[in-house]
Amino acid sequence: MPGAAAVKEWTSRNWSGYAVTGTGFTSVTGNWHVPQAQAPTKKRHYRRGTFSSSWVGIDGYNNSSLIQAGTEQDWLNGHAFYRAWWEILPAPETPIRSLAVNPGDGITVSITQGAPDWTITVTDTTTNRSFTTTQLYVGPMTSAEWIQEAPTIGRHVVTLTPDSTVVFDSGTVDGGNPGLLASESGAMFKGRHRISTPSLPDTDTDGFAIAYGSAAPGPPGS
Repeated sequence: MPGAAAVKEWTSRNWSGYAVTGTGFTSVTGNWHVPQAQAPTKKRHYRRGTFSSSWVGIDGYNNSSLIQAGTEQDWLNGHAFYRAWWEILPAPETPIRSLAVNPGDGITVSITQGAPDWTITVTDTTTNRSFTTTQLYVGPMTSAEWIQEAPTIGRHVVTLTPDSTVVFDSGTVDGGNPGLLASESGAMFKGRHRISTPSLPDTDTDGFAIAYGSAAPGPPGS
């Protein structure tokens, strides 16, 4: 099966996806469809809830700074819950209450450096609604990412929601093709168990898929 041998070059207890590193990254974009949150199979998770976020950002891979925006797909109180958000560490995420999102909606995120403020834009391409905010950010700009995350609430990484497969595509860095490499991919682990796994890059190296569990999905069509 294509992609079944996707290379796991870095590991994390809360991230899976791709991260490119370098210097002076000034913009990143990404596109995906909001995945479907599945009900937990364990009773304790059903009661306590499960959580996942899909996002793009700059920094955070090799430093403690991060500017990011995306969607979350949670299971709370017996129901799936979805919303869009943006965040600049160390502040907590800010929900985008003016932009309702639903599973299957197309999402485009753009994060771009200005002078000196940065512009974050989240667009639901299914409903043609958009949100934009301009914020001060002074991180080192040494990485750009497309990530599926098990969020941290308080000081604890929460249980990852078993979402449907997420496909990131048509990503850019500094306005150009990121040229993704398998060596820039990473999988999420809980203890010894791999719980979220990316595919190899697609043929035009601007996208990939991420699946819940230990099996790598095939790369998406270009």
